[in-house]
Amino acid sequence: MSKLIHQAIDSLLKGTSRSFYLTLKALPSPVRPQIGLGYLLARISDTIADSTGGPTGQRLEALEQYNDRLQGRSTAMPDLSVLARLQQNPDEAKLLENAAAPVSYLEQFSATDQQHIRRVLDIIIGGQTLDLQRFAYANTGTVIPLAREEELDDYTYRVAGCVGEFWTHVSLGHLFEVDAAKEAQLFENAVRFGKALQLINILRDLPEDLRMGRCYLPTAVLSEHDITPENLLEPATMERFRPVYDSYLDKTVAHFDAAAAYIDMLPFSQFRMRGACTLPVIIGLKTVTLLRQQNVLDAEYRIKVGRPEIKRMTRQTALALPSRRRTQKLISSYRDA
Repeated sequence: MSKLIHQAIDSLLKGTSRSFYLTLKALPSPVRPQIGLGYLLARISDTIADSTGGPTGQRLEALEQYNDRLQGRSTAMPDLSVLARLQQNPDEAKLLENAAAPVSYLEQFSATDQQHIRRVLDIIIGGQTLDLQRFAYANTGTVIPLAREEELDDYTYRVAGCVGEFWTHVSLGHLFEVDAAKEAQLFENAVRFGKALQLINILRDLPEDLRMGRCYLPTAVLSEHDITPENLLEPATMERFRPVYDSYLDKTVAHFDAAAAYIDMLPFSQFRMRGACTLPVIIGLKTVTLLRQQNVLDAEYRIKVGRPEIKRMTRQTALALPSRRRTQKLISSYRDA
């Protein structure tokens, strides 16, 4: 893995996300550099957007200038030194200080790979920009919700669904081919795969987001049950909120069903890609089960799958991969738990 992309860039990857770095190790070598660099470039924009203490206007300007450099509309990188000094995590500070290196390395790829990486970053940064604008005045005393279901669907596409498309574009370019009809279904399932992963994050992180003044669940849905975003700050609201919450968990599971179909459509020979896709699905489905059992509005209780359980899931995934039937049976066992 020392030659994943470049030693300095690999160091940034490992420092900012050890878990994703391990995922990269599982991916087929022909797509590791593209997916690894795409992730790191998105992590830079995410760090810019999430720079607590930095004025919203400053972060928006930095995002715009960063994307202009990525898209080739500018040759200059934004000055990220001020935002770097705001980071509490030294690895994230280092990422911003050294952001020019991965951006420059983008040009080492083929024109097609560059196009795919630039497209997904353009969509992601658009979503991050919209998020910053939408929640510019959010704080612990002012909860700002999304208005409509369409806004939530758009957000999950911009920050995650498009990543499923990106992985699929890169895979089709370097790993395997499919016919036109199967390709269309593959991309549809890929988008829903990404949306599932983002929805589960939203549903799990609800109390934390609410205390930052952000509510990703739309008022159009909450109001049907006479619930306001502020009501969700009170754990006692859970009884009234449960039907709404469960409906979103059901939607998440439906998206994970599409993810399972995506995995089943991958060529049998693509063991590494199937494994890299299967593990987050069963972790996500296990998280759904935990969220159904607990009061997510209780901010004192953090709901997540523990490391020992993830290690066990990793072993289960490895044992199931030699058989499509066993892989789907494993996914179903977590879906129906």
